Formats: sequence, structure tokens, C-alpha cells
Amino acid sequence: METPLLLEEHKGTDTVLTRVCLESKKLWKIAGPAIFTAICQYSLGAITQIFAGHLGTVELAAVSIENSVIAGFAFGVMLAEADLKYEDDPLHRALASDWKLNLCWSTNSIKWVSWIPPDDHRIRLNTDGSVQNNRSGYGFIFRDTSGTAIYAVAGCAPLDSLGMGSALETLCGQAFGAGKLRMLGVYMQRSWIILVCTSLLLVPIYVFSPPILKLFGLTTEIADATGKFALWMLPQLFAYALNFPIQKFLQAQRKVMVMAWVSVVVLVLHVLFSWLLILKLGWGLVGAAVTLNLSWWLIIFGQLFYIFLWKSDGAWTGFSSLAFSDLYGFVKLSLASAVMLCLEFWYLMILIVITGHLKNPLVPVDAISICMNINGWDAMIAIGFNAAISVRVSNELGAGNARAAKFAVVVVSVTSVTIGVVCMVLVLTTRDSFPFLFTNNIDVAKEVTNLAILLGFTVLLNSLQPVLSGVAVGAGWQSLVAYINIGCYYIVGLPAGILLGFKFDFGVEGIWGGMIGGILLQTIILVVVTSCTDWNKEAGEAENRVRNWGGSVGED
Repeated sequence: METPLLLEEHKGTDTVLTRVCLESKKLWKIAGPAIFTAICQYSLGAITQIFAGHLGTVELAAVSIENSVIAGFAFGVMLAEADLKYEDDPLHRALASDWKLNLCWSTNSIKWVSWIPPDDHRIRLNTDGSVQNNRSGYGFIFRDTSGTAIYAVAGCAPLDSLGMGSALETLCGQAFGAGKLRMLGVYMQRSWIILVCTSLLLVPIYVFSPPILKLFGLTTEIADATGKFALWMLPQLFAYALNFPIQKFLQAQRKVMVMAWVSVVVLVLHVLFSWLLILKLGWGLVGAAVTLNLSWWLIIFGQLFYIFLWKSDGAWTGFSSLAFSDLYGFVKLSLASAVMLCLEFWYLMILIVITGHLKNPLVPVDAISICMNINGWDAMIAIGFNAAISVRVSNELGAGNARAAKFAVVVVSVTSVTIGVVCMVLVLTTRDSFPFLFTNNIDVAKEVTNLAILLGFTVLLNSLQPVLSGVAVGAGWQSLVAYINIGCYYIVGLPAGILLGFKFDFGVEGIWGGMIGGILLQTIILVVVTSCTDWNKEAGEAENRVRNWGGSVGED
């Protein structure tokens, strides 16, 4: 059996520089395509925002709030629910070549994970699907939607930190790893059904966005303009519902390059159509909406063309009635994960809404929106490294390579922070010029320049914080990090921002500064947790889980 690239061990004779180069190569093979695709797709909304800034301050505010708050709300829900179904779990990737990672269900939720060697013949199944000859006396059989038994699950060890979301992510990784390619197509269709229904539930937020935004304190002028733009953006909502399952379908099969190619072609077309409809033909906000909707649907059609007509390798066999089965379980699990993910995803988006409560909020809202736009571009890099380090840590721990896992953390942290420093310096050195990419308004540009220091510091923190979160995911500490995020963001950061911004009258600088404090506190805690980790113990725990079923982690 060939040794996967991610499971290769470093030779003891390698120099430090050689090991760094090898590790960097592994990291960039994962992070590179993820970063490129994320930047291209994020740039669709960012470019629309740039063109809207040349229409006027109200138009810029309308596009910014719709993209960041309304569409961002939908994005968080869609992404959370889609992630539950298709993410190829890092721990599964580490063990897929030699071991089957299996699910075990508790009474109300997924709570345990166990590992069973593929040649373990001790397991016998009763007719009801329970397990005989099981040393722990406890187990189940997992079946796919057609009723076919995929794996027997026995001897389940508590692993609460993986949580419901990660467990269901493993489910789809298993389907691919076990050669159940046809089920990926069924899962994608099931996700379409659930997310289209979710989109219908979110439609009232778009339709009634003006009174909702006014309730949060935005001015009538901004709220009405945002509401008009939001109505035109309803097609994008349903594009999200189709796009995220498609992306997870492709990611599960490692077909990320097709996503990158489709995204870059659409991005070029998006720039051309934005110039034509918004500026040349003078369609204004309507032109911005038409262009953004068209771009998202072109991404969908491009990916579906690849899946339906070009190459699916058996993962797509046509529409199936199986997609309508087990919908309730998917919805219940999706909602639980969506709440947790959205709380983190929306944190900086709330900054724009709070800024709308300031006196004369038009300029501050535009300025903070431009800063969040820049920060979002930088975040795409961090997201790529988050995915990469999550895979690397989980793979090395699963293979029993504690030193390699620790080394991967060091390499990716140094790499990401270095990029963060470069981006921060770039922001600070261009702070007098880059605002004019987004607006012609002198007051807005000045406010952005004043906020550049806070933006630079945010960019730096966001270069490390997602990486540390990725380490936590790879090691299986999700529940711990979830509590850290909520405490730092919503118990410390958000109240501090409100206090500084309104009570002490520091305005938008105070609001943002307080919220940065929450991110800084979270980063410090994650650094401490990571630094104090006994990686040998973590690797030992991973190995013990496998040894319980008759083998060594390092075996072929």
C-alpha cells in the first residue's frame, strides 16, 4: 500500500531547513487551492462593494450591510448546515488508508467515535444490527440510506470534543473513503432540499430588512436603501443553497481545482459586468444586484456542468428518491451546529450594526465596511491555513507522530504570522491611498485612514487565531474552543466595544477596539493551550484508541 503524502514521516537525518521545506510543501498543497478559491469567491462581493462606493455613500452602505449582515446571516446558516454533510474529516483522512473511522450514536446525539481494523473478524452482528462478541458489550451497526450496512460500530470510546458536527462530517468522509461514491450524490441532493427550505425560511429577513435594520438603530435612509438592494439579492440566497453542497461534494473527492478554475473565470466576468451595468449603463444598485446574482449562478452552472456532463467518477448517478429520507435527523443536527458556528462567524459583522447606532453613522458605517472588506480578503489566507493545519495535526496524531504534529504547528504558525505581518505593514503603508479604491468621499477615506491601525492589528491577529483554531480542530478540542470563543467574543469583546464606543464616547474606534480585545484574549488563551499541550500524550491517546482494536497506529 502506498503511503499517503500527509502520512510520510520525517527522516531523522534531515536538517531543520529540509524539514521546514517539506512541511511547508505539504501545508501549501492543502492551503493553496483553498485560499485561491476562497479569495475568488469572496472577491465577488468585495468588487461589487468597490463599484457601489463610486455611486455614493448611501449605496456603499446599502451594499455593505446587505453583504455583511443580511447575506452574511444566510451565509453562516448555509455554510454551517452544508459543512455537516460533506466535510472530509481530518481524522478520517489520517486513518482512511488503514482504518475505518466509525460512528456510534448515543440516545439523542452523536457522542462517540471508535476505530475498527478492516480485518477485525471478532465482530458479529445480530439480526437487529447489534453487535455480538464485543469486549465492551456495547455497539451498533451503521447503515446508509439504502439500508446497506457500511460498518459495524463497537466498543465506543467517549470523544465528546468532536461534537455532533464533526461526527457527521466524518459520515461523508467515510462514504468517500469506503468507495460509497453514489451516496455522495444522494447526500448532495438531500442538502439541496434542506437548504432550499432553509432559504424559504430566510426570505422574510430579506423582504422585511428595512424595519429589522431600523430596529437595530440604522437610519431610515440606509435601511431603506439596504432593503431595496436585499430584495434584488434574493436569487443569491438560493444560489447559496445550491452552491455550498456542491462545493462539499467536490471537496470530499479532492476536486478543488475545478472550483478554483470556475471561480477565477467567473471573477473576471464579474468585473466586466460590474463595470458595464453599474457604471457604464448607470443601473446603480440594480446593476450591482444583477451582476452579483449572475456571478453566483454562473459558479453553480460551471460546477454542475463538470459534475453532470464531464467527470463525477460515479459519485453522481442521477436524482434519487433516497434524498428525501432521514431529513429530520439532518435538520436537527444542522441547527445545533449552525448556532455555534454562526456565533463566531457573525462577530465582526455585528461591528457594522453597532456602528449604525452612532450619531451621524453614515461615514463610520462606510468606513468600517471598507475595513471589514480588506480584513475579509486577508481572512481568506488564514482560512486556508486553518484547513491545512487541521489536516496536518490530525494526520500526524493519528499516525502517532507527536513530534511531527508539533513541528507542523510551529511551521504553519510562523508562516501565517509572517504573512500577517506583511499584510499589516501593507495596510499601514497604503492607508492614505487604498480607501479611494472603495469610495470617492473624502470624509469616508479619512475615517478609513484613521482606522488603519486597528485594521492592521486585526489583520495580524487574524493571521494566527484561525491557525490555532485549526490546531484545536485537528487535535479534537472543538468543544473547549467553542466555549473560549463565546466567552471572549460575547462576554468580553462585545460588551467592551459597546462600553468604549458609547459610554466613553470613543465612537467607532472604541467599538472596534473593544471587539479586538475579545479576539486578542481568545488568541492568548489558544496560544497558552497549544503551548502547554503534551503532544506525546495526544498521540498516545490517538494510538490507544486504535490499539483497542488490535493494531498499531503505524502499521500498514
